[in-house]
Amino acid sequence: MARAIVWVLDSLGIGALPDAADYGDAGADTLGHIAARCAEGRAEQGRSGPLRIPNLLALGLGEAARLASGRAPAGCDASAAPEALWAAARERSCGKDTTSGHWEMAGLPTTTPWGLFEGATDSIPTDLLEALRQAHGLPGWLGNGHASGTEILRALGDEHRRSGKPIVYTSADSVLQIAAHETDFGLERLYALCASARRMVDALRIGRVIARPFAGDAAANYRRTANRRDFSMPPHGPTVLDALDGAGVRVVGVGKIADIFAHRGITEDVHAHGIDGLFDASLAALERATQPTLVFTNFVDFDSEYGHRRDVAGYAAALEHFDARLPELLARLRADDLLVLCADHGNDPTWPGSDHTREHIPVLLRGGGLRPGNHGLRTSFADIGQTLARHFGLPPLACGTAFERLS
Repeated sequence: MARAIVWVLDSLGIGALPDAADYGDAGADTLGHIAARCAEGRAEQGRSGPLRIPNLLALGLGEAARLASGRAPAGCDASAAPEALWAAARERSCGKDTTSGHWEMAGLPTTTPWGLFEGATDSIPTDLLEALRQAHGLPGWLGNGHASGTEILRALGDEHRRSGKPIVYTSADSVLQIAAHETDFGLERLYALCASARRMVDALRIGRVIARPFAGDAAANYRRTANRRDFSMPPHGPTVLDALDGAGVRVVGVGKIADIFAHRGITEDVHAHGIDGLFDASLAALERATQPTLVFTNFVDFDSEYGHRRDVAGYAAALEHFDARLPELLARLRADDLLVLCADHGNDPTWPGSDHTREHIPVLLRGGGLRPGNHGLRTSFADIGQTLARHFGLPPLACGTAFERLS
């Protein structure tokens, strides 16, 4: 029975892409800069010593970083175990966002640019917001600019709770985010508002509308809850998930995977939160597989909790925690299972601002009859989807080159 596991360490880029300057990201390197800060004792929050991720390094993460940036992460022994398989991949899609990265790794690059709300202030068209206000009987809105999600809660959370006006904001990505207090405003009311916004921004090619519920009773303790929901534009063509689901392969999306693909090609949507919650739910999905199964998980916390918040020490600690748990997964793998660990973009916590960074991603593989060693610099994330298609005995996808098998 064929099984595959694709785990996305959301935002773990390994060095700027050749066109990164077009995005303001020349020189960005998420893993490299985290490792350098740790090695130099500048990771803040009292952290000391080099980045300790021996299991990821044994799978080839350091070697993948060397392919992308020309150097191993500082303070890390980059040598991989003899059975490791590694590569670095470049994104063909135009963007540096979650949706583009995931669709491309599923075999569907996005070559038409997403729509953006580009103005730093008054970003979202007033007529769109006014239509939302009227449709839902709102007293108005707050924000409407490029903002950090945590900072805007501190700045506008009190006024939102007093007035009932939702907080709207965006970023350099193709996204409209709407924040509201989970209790005072209401979770289902927020979801309904975001569903309406999704329909309104389709014509603008906005990739995602994100519901950002939060809790707390004062600016000092406002916190986003685990009930985030992404309302995504459906993929513009078939993905490997559609092909797998159509062929009777069970596709289990853990975390926000189903939202990213607008629930297309997903057999089972598993909700879980936090690195441990996502890890445990993914292991459980793998253990209960009784038919050909893909377990596809996005570990969003690396991006949302540490990358966007420019928290170097937190990102380092999260990587070390994930690494410490990796043997639990590796012990459960069968000889014919295919494991893929990768990322979807970068989010360098040492970089100015709070947006994603356009970077290479690592692709670490194990099993699936693949040749151990260096699989080189790949020209598309779609090579992951092509390899999945072959692993499950499906016809080749339109995009991507499968990783080389053992002869």
